Amino acid sequence: MTDKRETIPKKDGKNFRPNVAAIVLSAKYPEKCEVFIASRTDVENAWQFPQGGIDEGESSKQALFRELEEEIGTKDVEIIAEYPQWVSYEFPPAIAKKMQPYDGQIQRYYLVKLKKGAKIDINTDVPEFSEYKFVKTDNIYDYITFFKRTVYKQVLKYFKKEGYI
Repeated sequence: MTDKRETIPKKDGKNFRPNVAAIVLSAKYPEKCEVFIASRTDVENAWQFPQGGIDEGESSKQALFRELEEEIGTKDVEIIAEYPQWVSYEFPPAIAKKMQPYDGQIQRYYLVKLKKGAKIDINTDVPEFSEYKFVKTDNIYDYITFFKRTVYKQVLKYFKKEGYI
């Protein structure tokens, strides 16, 4: 896979961790529009999309496929769209302590669809999720942890406006 290296923007003098996030649509898309969310093993009742750090020298697309395989046991997805800019959020104080030296994350979002027959397995080598489900986009905010909601709303609004979801 050859991708040009991306320049990750700095923001407000803060130290943001470069990150990639995936909005994973079920294999039933576009007939049925449901997205994957999962509950973290390390934070009670914190649901989110799969995401993870971008390693040195790695493109966001390379990180996307690696993180999907590490977190949900598959990289058997098709990229539908990419959010056109980096988005960021700051960690709440309790999480910031664990994530030092980072103040938050700056993320590249991808909208992906599971390929037909793809199997999700959250019982990976180092499980990050205890359970998962597919939900309608309107129901996501019943689950998503509070400090990620603004970014999720921004990104989902864009993909909806563009006609993807």
